[in-house]
Amino acid sequence: MTGRRQFWFWLGGVAAFAGLLWLFSSILLPFVAAMVVAYLLDPLVDRLEKWGVGRAAGTVIVLAAFFLLATATVLLLVPVLNAQIADFAARVPELLSALRERLSGLLETLESRLSPADLERARAVVGSFAGDALAAIGSLIAGLWSGGLALFNLLALIFITPIVAFYLLRDWDRIIGAVDSWLPLRHGETIRGLARETDGLLSGFIRGAAMVCLILGAFYAIALTLIGLEFGLIIGLLSGIVSFVPFVGAAFGFIFGVGVALSQFGDWPPVALVAGVFVIGQIAEGNWLTPKLVGSRIDLHPVWVMFALLAGGVLFGFVGLLLAVPLAVVISVLVRFGLGQYLKSEFHGPARPPGAE
Repeated sequence: MTGRRQFWFWLGGVAAFAGLLWLFSSILLPFVAAMVVAYLLDPLVDRLEKWGVGRAAGTVIVLAAFFLLATATVLLLVPVLNAQIADFAARVPELLSALRERLSGLLETLESRLSPADLERARAVVGSFAGDALAAIGSLIAGLWSGGLALFNLLALIFITPIVAFYLLRDWDRIIGAVDSWLPLRHGETIRGLARETDGLLSGFIRGAAMVCLILGAFYAIALTLIGLEFGLIIGLLSGIVSFVPFVGAAFGFIFGVGVALSQFGDWPPVALVAGVFVIGQIAEGNWLTPKLVGSRIDLHPVWVMFALLAGGVLFGFVGLLLAVPLAVVISVLVRFGLGQYLKSEFHGPARPPGAE
């Protein structure tokens, strides 16, 4: 097969994959979720195998522990989060009014420096911006939460995902072996090298980023609750989840948390404490958590991750969100490989001196 035919063959395969993903995106959620679970838990089952536990028995043990822990977490957190979200939805007008009054009071300190007309325009702009921002954020969170509950309550997600995850995890090594036997013989070693690089990058990023999000979410939620911030639990947990993309979680929590604090507290110290929580969290994430848990060798740019998540969510919904980072990692590995091949090719060779043939 010529190079041009190979190009069109692989391009057709990618197009077919994208088409099937779009066509069946409404029913793929339990299967994609099962693949994610199996991929993340495979190292634990492999470790049990090394200790003499059979593959099937190890799969049952690991999956049972995983789903029991996930169920217990959901049962503990959902009632509290649901109550906070319902309370927040009912109090949005009150919070917006209090925030407008608070910000308007701050503008009064500028009266000596601004003309009455400029002061009135600034007050109108600040009030409008604060109201629109909080309303938009509140609507977004309510929509995401209601959608998450709807997905979580799907019978397919509850009953099909554990079954599919069991079979995938039990037969993981055989599946990988079968796929390996299908590789083109001429390029098998190259593809295996790219696959190993992708696996190392993906596993390191996902597991490390998940730990970062868990630690930051717990820190934000506990710290904001101790400060006494209303809706501190939901703000902290959401900020931790969004921290999957560096800087975005802290920025989201800072804006939303300080906005609620301004409308709730009459003094500046609690507001400063809320802001300080997210500053400390961002410092810890950038200087300790991410370097230790994710590692500097995981070269996946935050902008690329953000774009992949947004594109995946827009194109394929929640299934796209689950597939966004794996596909982003695959694309980044292929781009680096292609760039390396180009740098070694004659197209990037030294320029010929004038007059040389």
